[in-house]
Amino acid sequence: MSESIKADHSIFDQLSVFGHQKLVYCNDQNTPLKAIIAIHDTTLGPALGGVRMWSYRTEGDALNDVLRLSKAMTYKAAVAGLNLGGGSAVIIGDPRKDKSEAMMRRFGRFIKNLNGEFITGEDMGTNPRDMEYIRMETQYVTGLPETIGGAGDPAPVAARGVVMGIKACVKEQFGTDTLAGRTVIVQGIGHVGEIVVKLLRDENAMVYVSDINEERVRVVAKKYSAQPVSNNSIFDIDADIYAPCALGATVNESTIKKLKCAIIAGSANNQLEDEAVHGRMLMDKGILLAPDYVINAGGLINCYSELMGFSKKRSMQLTENIYDATRNILKLSKQENIPSIEAANKIAEQRIADIKKIKTSY
Repeated sequence: MSESIKADHSIFDQLSVFGHQKLVYCNDQNTPLKAIIAIHDTTLGPALGGVRMWSYRTEGDALNDVLRLSKAMTYKAAVAGLNLGGGSAVIIGDPRKDKSEAMMRRFGRFIKNLNGEFITGEDMGTNPRDMEYIRMETQYVTGLPETIGGAGDPAPVAARGVVMGIKACVKEQFGTDTLAGRTVIVQGIGHVGEIVVKLLRDENAMVYVSDINEERVRVVAKKYSAQPVSNNSIFDIDADIYAPCALGATVNESTIKKLKCAIIAGSANNQLEDEAVHGRMLMDKGILLAPDYVINAGGLINCYSELMGFSKKRSMQLTENIYDATRNILKLSKQENIPSIEAANKIAEQRIADIKKIKTSY
């Protein structure tokens, strides 16, 4: 899933590279809304994906982002065993000053016109209040507050899934999945990252915490009896597990040379700067990678539970399955001597191919 796109390619060329079914441009001068909805694959069910609002440098950057994100959602849902396809949306603009109720409701109207083929939720630059605005215009939205019948905050479910993935890797690498006494570097202690820290400390792991916000590092370290570490020295630490929970692409040629860990498993999206190159480099170095879209699927599971009317307890049960999903991927990786990210992609593509045999597109 690490396709790249050249600027001179036509939009249809780009859709072919990623294998998308549909692309919808949403333009409204009154609000003013400029958005793109990408529907990648609906073999397993309606396409679900968040709406991200960002000040993209160019419209081409926005298009590339929405195509990449929507394809990742297809694979995430497939590996998690959910009956959902993959989609995503981006709104071009600064969420701090350009966003309004009218804009979000107008966007909701565009989603309504897709008749259930695409369901959205929150992503970077959007929040539960924005989802409430969208809900005023269409039923095809998740991530609503519990007070109005939604599943509420997905962070606890997402964090639980990450810890399940960590345990699966620890089992593969060390023969037991107990986390007591293991050392973990958690980079990025936002909402999900902080809960990951809590869960790891609850199991008596020794945790190092790092973030660009140094005050937050001090607060979280004190709260959970973790070890604070400056952001530019995390790769100097000898630890069992590196858990990137902030920005992507932190695993690259430079950092792989510095890494002193046995496992990489965290909630951040797109951790490998280049899947093919850096997945193989990690293998050659003997470092186990939990594919990010596999172990950070808890947020998607939370949305799925909301759509299906499942309880919080059921959401957590589905999230526990991330342990077995990760184990199966690591097993295939070992059997075929391929990077774990490649193994995850194969399993996702196989499930989609199998279901395609018994049903037509949604």
